[in-house]
Amino acid sequence: MKAKNNHPLQSFEWGEFRKKTGVKVVRSDDFQLTIHKIPHTPWNIGYLPKGPMPTKEMINELKKIGKQENCIFIQLEPNVKKMENGKWKMENLYPSFHPLFTKYTFQLDLTKSEEELLKNMHPKTRYNIRVAQKHDVITEEDNSGKAFEEYLRLTNETTKRQGFYAHDENYHRLMWQTLKILNPDKLTAHLLLAKFRPPNSDVRPLVLAAWVLFVFGDTLYYPYGASSSEHRETMASNLMMWEAIKFGKKLGLKTFDMWGSLGPNPDKNDKWYGFHRFKEGYGPKLVEFVGSYDLVINPFLYELYKIADKLRWLLLRA
Repeated sequence: MKAKNNHPLQSFEWGEFRKKTGVKVVRSDDFQLTIHKIPHTPWNIGYLPKGPMPTKEMINELKKIGKQENCIFIQLEPNVKKMENGKWKMENLYPSFHPLFTKYTFQLDLTKSEEELLKNMHPKTRYNIRVAQKHDVITEEDNSGKAFEEYLRLTNETTKRQGFYAHDENYHRLMWQTLKILNPDKLTAHLLLAKFRPPNSDVRPLVLAAWVLFVFGDTLYYPYGASSSEHRETMASNLMMWEAIKFGKKLGLKTFDMWGSLGPNPDKNDKWYGFHRFKEGYGPKLVEFVGSYDLVINPFLYELYKIADKLRWLLLRA
């Protein structure tokens, strides 16, 4: 199946990767759905990220699949901008109590010239790019096994430092193994590194940032990134973003989707606020999607699951 919907999470390649992680993948002519087991129970949860706008026919098909797969509910997160749709409501479809994908993202128009893109950036962002250049930070695409090990090392460091939950090492290895095969007609992953050699030093350049970028259709995506706590004064991540933008332009892509953001009036105390502001500095457009919805298959167990999920997250945060 070639994805009708222009998003990596609906691509055939993404489905093949998710199979390798032990997740069941159900495909139809219009969407790709994953089935996730609830540990120590006979029940499952369906997940349909970044799919098309659900129709009555699609909902009926999903209900049938949900019953066949013993799902309590199926979460849908359509890749549909809010302004394209207006209000919509369907039977057994409710706003998700625990959205997985952000409702907002930043998108940058890559058809603009480099001069125009620089002009539209926040002055502090342009300044930080120049700081990185003055420190002789270099960036390069490196899809080697050695470079990927550096990415894993920095990913582990970043998640511990920032205290957020992330996919484990096996997930990233399987993702890279599946998507690093460069085929222009498929979803492909590319690894970018930012390196810095300290002044008056004979050591090999240090990897200060490592990003995995996806190319799918005419769009560049930034799903995974990691950075070092060392030499933060070099502003390596600022240069990395600028080089990622130029990478997308070089490939002739039209849009750079930065894979999620906070809303239009973000809370400065939100743990993602710094990341949001970092992306915002490059002058992208804030895009709002219709949001996350649960198609309830078993209403009684759905209410029990909501309570259990709330308790689980309270324990994890504690």
